[in-house]
Amino acid sequence: MEITWNLEHTYQQLPSALFSPIHPTPVKSPQLVLLNQRLAQDLGLDLEKHDDQTLSALFSGNQVPQDAQPMAQAYAGHQFGQFTMLGDGRAILLGEKVTPEGVHYDIQLKGSGRTPYSRGGDGRAHLSAMLREYLISEAMHYLGIPTSRSLAVVITGEPVYREKVRHGAILTRVAQSHLRVGTFEYARNFHEGQYLKDLLQYSIARHYPELEKAENQALSFFEAVMNRQLDLIIQWMRVGFIHGVMNTDNMSIPGETIDYGPCAFMNAYDPMTVFSSIDSQGRYAYGNQPFVAHWNLGCLASALLPEIAPKTEDALKIARESIDRFPAAYETRWLEMMGQKLGIEKTKPSDKALVDDLLHWMKSNQADYTNTFLYLRRNKFPEESIYDKPDFKGWLILWKDRISADWKKAQELMDQNNPAFIPRNHLVEEALDAASNNGDMKPFQELLSVLQKPYADVQGLEKYQEVPVEVDKGYQTFCGT
Repeated sequence: MEITWNLEHTYQQLPSALFSPIHPTPVKSPQLVLLNQRLAQDLGLDLEKHDDQTLSALFSGNQVPQDAQPMAQAYAGHQFGQFTMLGDGRAILLGEKVTPEGVHYDIQLKGSGRTPYSRGGDGRAHLSAMLREYLISEAMHYLGIPTSRSLAVVITGEPVYREKVRHGAILTRVAQSHLRVGTFEYARNFHEGQYLKDLLQYSIARHYPELEKAENQALSFFEAVMNRQLDLIIQWMRVGFIHGVMNTDNMSIPGETIDYGPCAFMNAYDPMTVFSSIDSQGRYAYGNQPFVAHWNLGCLASALLPEIAPKTEDALKIARESIDRFPAAYETRWLEMMGQKLGIEKTKPSDKALVDDLLHWMKSNQADYTNTFLYLRRNKFPEESIYDKPDFKGWLILWKDRISADWKKAQELMDQNNPAFIPRNHLVEEALDAASNNGDMKPFQELLSVLQKPYADVQGLEKYQEVPVEVDKGYQTFCGT
């Protein structure tokens, strides 16, 4: 049966050095585990007419749509500060789905076999890691944070060897594109930079068409990417999300959260919270994320230098003036965001002390980040708890005085900016364990259902808000490769 998905392939119009045509490696006995019907409908994919066997073949890569042109993208990147050649080592892009509204989205199979960029890897993924990406990326979407989406997960019927033998799986990922800072680093540092202009013009046409008539396209493009990344990091900080592996190859040009490997959400507030098993130095800790984003953007600016100005000295001066505005812009937007979490519509410089005092108290008392703001939102606190302490009550008086002029507006802002539910680490692990070790998807589906309405403070779901004492002690997440 021939199946078409209305796919386009604009990326293949770029020089062939930027990608490699490659088909997914067939798997033994694929079986559909998850299908995001709501996302499929938004994309304009009519999947309801296909049976599970056909869907399993499609989402495993055993059968590709008739109009697919599978390929792996080349890119480089700084991984924990070290520059290296990379590329899609276990992901194959089928094409760009054109939605009924005319918007392009990449459809990619992750875990679909070896590619020319696998660097000795097996090109595969395991079920627990793919379910984690599905769960967390969908949670981020419903939190209102730009992100790649998850369309389907299949198990392959083949083992994958990591720290132990696991069930092989393939995730179908949807994103505005898979262009990365590392894509530009590759174009600049390999093939003598001759494809940099092509990549820049393509990226502008696809994601920033308003810049096509800009006087300095490269500079305007850099500043547009910087603004989107700034907004994205602010949103991560708002909900306590820790990406875990903020390498430049994981920084999206369209400004989406991509590549959910050792990611997690912070419970007890501490800026140095790290859950990634490979981040022994805390480079990508929660509180370091804005600094890393700034550093990564420096790598993008460096890659764009030949297009910013003909003379390197001039290009460096222009780029430095632009990127040096990031720290102050971040501080301004961060204070605005934290003010909104506290119900303050228009922050003043003096509000920083109010915010800092609360965060200092939270860190000293190991207060839960999400729940503290939820209690403020409710204006109700647990009895006989850390919230009974005089120092917190003193802060509470100052806060209530600050928002007293318009409590209704303050309540609206707090309701919009403080989730009642996030993916709690222990619940995520319980759901992944039940699904990958016991074949029981019920805990996963129940958790996903709650996370699809994160701001609805529904009674009777307290188990999704409670955090066992020292539950995160020694907790680690893993990359999955």
